[in-house]
Amino acid sequence: METSTFQKIRKKAGKLFENRLQSGRVLEVRHWEPSTLIEVDLHLPSADIAQWSEIPYIKFRVDDFTFRDYTPSGWDAETNTCTIYVDAAHSGPGSRWAQQLKQNDMVSYLKIGSTYHTPVATSAVVALGDESSMGHLLALQKMVLPHTRFSGGLVIGNEHHRKLFHEYFWSPLQPVARKDIFGHHSLMEWVLEQQYSLENTVFYLVGNNTMVGQLRKLLKNQGYPSGQIKVQGFWS
Repeated sequence: METSTFQKIRKKAGKLFENRLQSGRVLEVRHWEPSTLIEVDLHLPSADIAQWSEIPYIKFRVDDFTFRDYTPSGWDAETNTCTIYVDAAHSGPGSRWAQQLKQNDMVSYLKIGSTYHTPVATSAVVALGDESSMGHLLALQKMVLPHTRFSGGLVIGNEHHRKLFHEYFWSPLQPVARKDIFGHHSLMEWVLEQQYSLENTVFYLVGNNTMVGQLRKLLKNQGYPSGQIKVQGFWS
């Protein structure tokens, strides 16, 4: 009886979600071998991309009653297209969803929201993140003008992926080898080598929650005030 009631509730909730979902189409999928990083080009005909004045996120349905947020790395308002990167190095519904995507597949998303990240008016915008935040950091780079204000470090565990990043992108983001599990010590070591000024430097920390939280503490210990540290953490 309880199982039957639960199934009815689940079915009803599913219909409510279905009515709210919007759809898009997969234009192309590129797997960064060994397929632990997946690049997906999308056409989202219903998205009002011209209004993306802050870094957005898209809440995709990756399984029944399961959603994951991904940030477009770049977008074109005229064609309503964008690109996302999925960190598929771990086992999870988002990774499984991305692994099976192929050209012309239809995808569903619940909404497009804002991360409220937009570059502040300062002389140095520094982005720090990991594989899960590649799209977010590339989007931030796109929004920083002039480009000379932007720099950053992106911790990537796979050596081949670090080489591919250099080959694929013109970017002041520097791939950083991962020397610790969550990446915060690797990034802090890189930050200290850059000798950033305590004044007029604003950090954007994006990635796994442990890395973001610990990196924020390390930066504060170096004398950077909370107002110069913007954060966006992701659950694995």
